[in-house]
Amino acid sequence: LIIPYLNERPDLSGFDNATLFADALNHTPISDFTRTAFNDPLYILYSSGTTGAPKCIVHGIGGTMLQHIKEHRLHGNIKAGDNVFYFTTCGWMMWNWLVSALMMKATIVLYEGNPFYPGPERLWQIAETEKLTLFGTSAKYIDAVCNADYHPSQSVDLSALRSLLSTGSPLSSDGFDFVYQSIKDDVQLCSISGGTDIVSCFVLGSPSQPVYAGEIQTRGLGMAVDVLDDDGQSVRNKQGELCCSAPFPSMPVMFWNDADGHKYKAAYFEHFPGVWRHGDWATLNQRGGIIIHGRSDATLNPGGVRIGTAEIYRQVEAFPEIIEALVIGQNWDNDVRVILFVRMADGCELTDDLKAALKKAIRSGATPRHVPAVIVAVPDIPRTRSGKITELAVRDIIHGRAVKNTSALANAEALDYFKNIDELQN
Repeated sequence: LIIPYLNERPDLSGFDNATLFADALNHTPISDFTRTAFNDPLYILYSSGTTGAPKCIVHGIGGTMLQHIKEHRLHGNIKAGDNVFYFTTCGWMMWNWLVSALMMKATIVLYEGNPFYPGPERLWQIAETEKLTLFGTSAKYIDAVCNADYHPSQSVDLSALRSLLSTGSPLSSDGFDFVYQSIKDDVQLCSISGGTDIVSCFVLGSPSQPVYAGEIQTRGLGMAVDVLDDDGQSVRNKQGELCCSAPFPSMPVMFWNDADGHKYKAAYFEHFPGVWRHGDWATLNQRGGIIIHGRSDATLNPGGVRIGTAEIYRQVEAFPEIIEALVIGQNWDNDVRVILFVRMADGCELTDDLKAALKKAIRSGATPRHVPAVIVAVPDIPRTRSGKITELAVRDIIHGRAVKNTSALANAEALDYFKNIDELQN
């Protein structure tokens, strides 16, 4: 099935049994369906490569279908006739998630291109025109709309909108405030988190529970999601590993070219035997809300205390002078010190006054342990092809170690900016 790009009619002579998408729409509806087994393969998804070579993950038909129906109907409150949008590329699992909304008899809307072209109003105009009931995006996008000083509630009609979903990275309390003050004051804001590994969510929204700023509302229905300390014990109001202690429908069927399952088991079950360790550093509070603090393999250890990077990013990205930031821990003087790299906005410089303001904001908004010892401006920050910054690659570079998975990076040349930085030698 060939979908032309930019309305060009491609030459199909090199393909066997090829059909243009427009022609397929005119065909007689399919009446004969092939019966499949529950665990027959549906998708191969590739992890982003932030924590090593990308994993080649095979997902099954039945488990994916059950999980998505649950998330759409029960957690997302999607109904027949709704109009569902998620700003995603076809390479991100949220595209697969979006397509599944067809099972709810909803209309799905997909946008390809720069969400800020010709301006920050673009996606919100689509929300008005298409009468979107669910608008899905990322925390980075919400921050960008806020920094652009654009207020959708003042410009477009969002009366149809019931739910706004955010994922990709933790949504800050300031992001929650912006949504309710400048987008819509009665929308259900769902910060959600899961991943390519499960083509769904471990923690997400609930239409029947209150929303608290900076928190994910609840754990996925039917999933034994928990936070465990280093000893594998369940903890509340304390940071630990986000885990799932029992099987769930959308576990991968297998990894490709992993006949004995060794890579699959090593990826999720070696840290706590028999328990899925997802790799997120999180807190589960007494009322069941969840806060994600960042990737657990990217946590910092100053003074031997593990802290997440998300708290630093929340403070730094509130500064309009800074476009993007990256935090790593550098081994230093028999300890670990926090290093903050920033990419500056056009016309802005990293002055001593700005450094002092950043440290003050981090100290008051997080803790003294989160305050970076060194702040360095860089021209660019390496990210994966799916747009995620890659802290581990930078950590390897500044410690003189080779980066093995540069092919997973969209801008591998940016790693050169982190070599032999004078400020990190003193």
